[in-house]
Amino acid sequence: MSNKDWPTSEQPREKLVKQGSTALSDAELLALLLGNGYKNMSAIALARSLLKEFGGLRTVCDASHDKICQQQGLGIAGYSRIQATLELGRRYLLETISRGDAFENPTITRRFLSAKLRHKGHEVFSVLFLDNAHRVIVFEELFQGTINGASVYPRVVLQRALTHNAAAVIFAHNHPSGVAEPSTADRQITDTLCSVLSMVDIRVLDHFVIGESEAVSFAERGLL
Repeated sequence: MSNKDWPTSEQPREKLVKQGSTALSDAELLALLLGNGYKNMSAIALARSLLKEFGGLRTVCDASHDKICQQQGLGIAGYSRIQATLELGRRYLLETISRGDAFENPTITRRFLSAKLRHKGHEVFSVLFLDNAHRVIVFEELFQGTINGASVYPRVVLQRALTHNAAAVIFAHNHPSGVAEPSTADRQITDTLCSVLSMVDIRVLDHFVIGESEAVSFAERGLL
């Protein structure tokens, strides 16, 4: 059953136009994304079923290719729509901070870094390289490790910063455990990187630790 076949009371497209996207429930937004249901199940009924099955919108979006394709009415088309939508969101956030001052827009910066790193099953250390106006030059995932940690090499960070002619950087890494609290090792490597980069006048503006439901900022904690 397609969107146009839904009862008037279950037409989120019209509701979105009249009331805005924030007025839609998780099921309605997911139904619009999926577009179609299957057999006698409408898209919104399918969306509600998925939310119940997976436990929420976030777990649906984070689900693997195999898990999504096992669901009736989805398959590779449904998985592709979900992943494409998530990537559009990440690129929108990156473009937003690229056009402005990333350091002066910590909310958008935090959202972007969380969107990039929160779902990773292993630890990833990343860097936002910034110009003199603190606009983003490029985002790079430099080091990947296990669920318990990733080895970070200051020399590589310095080389990449010089390659991009960066004037400042923002670090970020995820904690697959879900706990965003900075560890002793996190503080030590941050101090080391600050020292190394300061020798060539590159500022470390912040270091975000991305957890399951929050992102802790070193700058906000007074750790830089």
